Amino acid sequence: MSGLSVWHVKEDGSTAIHLKDESSLDAITRQLPDGYYSTFRTYAEGTRVLGLAAHMQRLYEPVSTPEVSEAMLRRQLSALLEAYRPSEARVRAIMTGQGEVYLAIAPLVPLPRDVYDRGVRVESTELHREQPRLKSTSFIGRSNSERNHIAQEGIFEALLVKEGKILEGMTSNFFYVLPAPDNLRDNKQHASSALLVESASRGAILGTARDDILLGVTRETVIEIARRRGLELNYQPLKLDQVHAIDEAFLTSSSRGIVPVVRVDDVTIGQGSPGPVTQQLRGEYELYVLAKAEKI
Repeated sequence: MSGLSVWHVKEDGSTAIHLKDESSLDAITRQLPDGYYSTFRTYAEGTRVLGLAAHMQRLYEPVSTPEVSEAMLRRQLSALLEAYRPSEARVRAIMTGQGEVYLAIAPLVPLPRDVYDRGVRVESTELHREQPRLKSTSFIGRSNSERNHIAQEGIFEALLVKEGKILEGMTSNFFYVLPAPDNLRDNKQHASSALLVESASRGAILGTARDDILLGVTRETVIEIARRRGLELNYQPLKLDQVHAIDEAFLTSSSRGIVPVVRVDDVTIGQGSPGPVTQQLRGEYELYVLAKAEKI
């Protein structure tokens, strides 16, 4: 298996390049010209990506004169991933404002199972994107001090807060689960553990911001799964001072899937462990990925 590599992609082929700091995808991105990017992981031994068409659209839509066609970028990505198979990889595709295209590829290092079983701690920050709908590489540079801070403190993610409302994570989207109606909550207290997840999902309301955020690929997938399960959706951002009132929370991203949140700043969410709605959505998401990831 190869390590982290960086490639300048052109219509006639890809050229490996070497940068001063190749310690991470973020480090690489900061050394390239400003532009737009999308990050995702592979499935099926490096041959499939969930929502690849949406990732490509995010990359190509803001740039009027890309130097590489999408079809060629897909072909070259597939060829470069050969060095990582049969293992999976994490990919960052970058298009500069001038239309140059770069691929940074690293072996996928999955999060420890403990992260999903126990949940994570996050903190709020007033940092936010200037153009929320665009995944601009300049945001990586502007958020570098916050990224270093949470890494030093052992905090999983920073939540971007604007006017007292939680919009999204710095590298993820944010969801919350409102309590079920009182009558269903009473019934749940007498339900068997086998029925707990099902009853919780029927009564819960799933919330996430819709405006002033990056519309993540995994976010859209989770919303689709939630609708199919009959969950009521609330597209209002959660106010930071109302965190204590929710039952569950989780983050979504293409590389990490659904990550339960059990603490925001100094406030414990629910019982301090991943809740039944989050668990159900995680299970269905994993099945969805296996069925729906598209060929590169």
